[in-house]
Amino acid sequence: MAATLEVESTLTDRYQTTVPETVRRALRLGKRDKIHYTIRPGGEVVLTRAEAPEGDDPVLGNFLSFLVRDIASHPERLQAVDASFVRRIQSLVGGIEVDLDAALSADDE
Repeated sequence: MAATLEVESTLTDRYQTTVPETVRRALRLGKRDKIHYTIRPGGEVVLTRAEAPEGDDPVLGNFLSFLVRDIASHPERLQAVDASFVRRIQSLVGGIEVDLDAALSADDE
């Protein structure tokens, strides 16, 4: 059986607190993630990671969280996008219009 871990945090004058690193790791929390509180009759409060709303793409969310962590950990890896690269991309996709609200065809799903 896994050991129970206990951690503490302090409330500020504005009733805010920092979620301890141990808790963030256990719940796989990243910046801007939501936290769900369950308050039990005896006063015990259970803290869990809030489920993503319907329609949110969990794969995209995980990828974006990965990028946030990687950029924060390795800012030296960031590179400016070269103007010639932008022109090359525009030459490949120039004139193509995309309706992001249009339903995908059966072949595209």
